[in-house]
Amino acid sequence: MANKILIVDDEAFNLDVLEQELTDLGYAVERANDGIQALSEIDKVAPELILLDYLMPRMNGIEVLHAIRKTNKDLPVVIITAHGSIERAVEAIKAGADDFITKPFDPEHLALVVKKCLARAQLKSDVEFLAQELGGRNRLIAGSSETTRQIIAAAKKAAGSKSTVLLLGESGTGKELLARSIHDWSERRLKPFIAINCAGLAKELLESELFGHEKGAFTGAHQLKKGKLELAQGGTVFLDEIGDLALELQTKLLRFLQEREFERVGGTAPIAVDLRIIAATNRDLEAAVRGGTFREDLYHRLDVIALTLPPLRARKEDIPALACYFLERFSAETKKHFSAIADEAREKLIAYAWPGNIRELANVIERAVVLGDGPELTIHHLPARVVGAQPAAVPKEASYHDAINSYRRELIVRALADAQGNRAAAAKTLGLHRTHLMKLLRALGIT
Repeated sequence: MANKILIVDDEAFNLDVLEQELTDLGYAVERANDGIQALSEIDKVAPELILLDYLMPRMNGIEVLHAIRKTNKDLPVVIITAHGSIERAVEAIKAGADDFITKPFDPEHLALVVKKCLARAQLKSDVEFLAQELGGRNRLIAGSSETTRQIIAAAKKAAGSKSTVLLLGESGTGKELLARSIHDWSERRLKPFIAINCAGLAKELLESELFGHEKGAFTGAHQLKKGKLELAQGGTVFLDEIGDLALELQTKLLRFLQEREFERVGGTAPIAVDLRIIAATNRDLEAAVRGGTFREDLYHRLDVIALTLPPLRARKEDIPALACYFLERFSAETKKHFSAIADEAREKLIAYAWPGNIRELANVIERAVVLGDGPELTIHHLPARVVGAQPAAVPKEASYHDAINSYRRELIVRALADAQGNRAAAAKTLGLHRTHLMKLLRALGIT
C-alpha cells in the first residue's frame, strides 16, 4: 500500500510539480491550498508525511507546524522554504520539523528526504509496537528483526507454562530483561520476581541467599533468615550466571527442582514452594558438563525450554530501533533535545561489532546524549572505537600540541561516559589524581 503524503502550498503550480514528482515515486498524494485547509485535511486523509510550504497567507508554515505538534508529535513534517532561507529552515527544525527542502527543489533530494522521513516514522512505529508488546520497562529487547520476533513469540509461549526456562547468550544481550518479560507475561506476574547472580557471592553466602538459614546455623547467624526461594513463593526466581554455580549448590538446586522443596541451612524441616525457575548463562553448559564442572542431570532439568539470545552483531537490523529507543530515553532523562540519528552515524552503529552487545550500545548512546547537543546525533558524538578512528579524527594540518589535546579529550570523555559523569571514578580509571583531572577538564574546555 502506497504511503500517503499531504502537500501544502498556496501556489497551484508548486502543488502540481510536487504531486507529479511524488506520484512518479509511487506515493499517494493529497493537496491543500493553505494552512487552514491542511489542518482540516489531516483528520480526513490521515497522511503519513506532510510537505509544508513556509510562506503562505492566513497561516504560515511555522504556525501550521505548531498547530500540528499540539495534537500529533510524531507525524513527520518537512518544511519547504525559498532558496537560501537557511534561517527559516533552522527555525522550522527548532519548531519540530523533521527536515526541510528548498525551492526550486532537486527531484533526487526530494526523493531522499521523503524516503528518510517515512523510514524514520516507520522505525519509531515498530519500536512503539514492540514496546507495547513487551511492557514498558522491558523495551531493551525490542527490535524489528525476524530473529527477535521469533524469540519473543517463543518466550510468550514459555510464559504460559510452568516449565523451567534456560536463557543462553553473550553478556549484555538482555537475558535478565527477557526473564522479567516472561514473568510479566505469565500468571505469576502479580507475585515476586527475584534475581540472583550466582557468580556475585561466595558459595556460603549464596547458599544462605538461596535457601535461607536457621538461627545459629553458623557463626554470625543470630536470627532466622528466609532465602530467596522462600520469599519468591508463587513468583519467579531468576538465576543469572548459573554456569558459575558451585557443584555443592548444584546438587541442592537439583533436589529442589526435582522435589520442589528444600531445607534452610542448618535446618531439617522441608519447605515446599511453588515458583518458576528461569536460569541464564553466557557459558557453554554442554562443554561444562563434559569438563565435569556442571552436573549433567541439573543441565537437563534446566534445559526444558532453552532460548538463545543472539549477539547484537547477528541482529544488526535491530540496531537502529534500539539506538532510537536509547536516544529517546536518555534525551528525556537529561532533558536534551535529540530527536534523530544522522545517516552516517546510523551506518557506523550498524557496522560496529558491539562486543558488549545491548549494554554497550546503551552506554554509547547515553554518552552521546550527555556530552552532546541535539537535535541530531552525528558521528562526532560517537566514540572513536565505533567511528573506526583511533583517536578521534584530527585535521592533517593540526600541530603536535593539538593532536595530543584531541587524544586527551577523547580519553577523558570516554572515561567520564563510562563512569556516568562521576569524575572521581573517571580519574581512578585514567590513573589520575582527581585534582589533576579537574585541571585537564578546565584546560580542554570540557564541562
